[in-house]
Amino acid sequence: MLTPFRKMHGAGNDFVVFDERVGSLGLTPARAAAVADRRTGVGCDQFIVMEPPQDAGADVFMRIRNPDGGEAGACGNATRCVASLVMAETGKRAIVVQTISGLLPAVMRDDGLVRVDMGPARLGWADVPLAGAMDTLHLPLPGDPAAVSMGNPHATFFVDDIATVPIDTLGPRFEHDALFPQRANIGFAQVLAPDRIRLKVWERSAGLTLACGSGACATMVNAARRGLTGRRATIIADGGVLEMEWRADGNVLMTGPVATAFLGSIDLEAYPA
Repeated sequence: MLTPFRKMHGAGNDFVVFDERVGSLGLTPARAAAVADRRTGVGCDQFIVMEPPQDAGADVFMRIRNPDGGEAGACGNATRCVASLVMAETGKRAIVVQTISGLLPAVMRDDGLVRVDMGPARLGWADVPLAGAMDTLHLPLPGDPAAVSMGNPHATFFVDDIATVPIDTLGPRFEHDALFPQRANIGFAQVLAPDRIRLKVWERSAGLTLACGSGACATMVNAARRGLTGRRATIIADGGVLEMEWRADGNVLMTGPVATAFLGSIDLEAYPA
């Protein structure tokens, strides 16, 4: 029996989206990892499941799994993708997506871009989390990164020339550094102007991706904290452009495109549960 799915992406950050709002599909962590495999499955940066909302104020619950099957707390580009699906179904221009990290309001703009409120940036060392008490604006690592949680842990390295950074080497090295007990998403950011940043992100368990929404949020916050930018900036990823704002109340807004690459169906029973 074949199960339908949708392949989507936001600025190149790609997802396989399943719908469990009417019943369980048997989407275990092992099956999520198998489907996420780019050789033997469908392939994706994150595996997304739409479920019934658990909060009366939400329109949908979004479960996020990394390519290894482990559950993630946040994914901004996936939130925008799921929000666009629910908006298309309901005719609403504004909905709320629930995740394990909280409620995320999303709005469809007149230009077709989707904006999501990713909630507050968490700046405490225990919130990230880090291995011990320290200043999250200057971590004791080579390259002097800053850390923040956007529902998942991020470290941002500000570099002079992103083209010369050996991300394939440094990304996994810092992702697994003992400073990050839950590992971390590692961003490399080049500030081009006070309102413009070039960004590449090594995502934990996914590797280098074309875009990372929560990574863009973390970069916006850390750049503003360092005085490198204002509280609004355009972030340029390999797969597209995201508009970012760190509001005075601490919440981070992210706006960008969404797209459906294709619809498909898969025999989930072919993958061990």
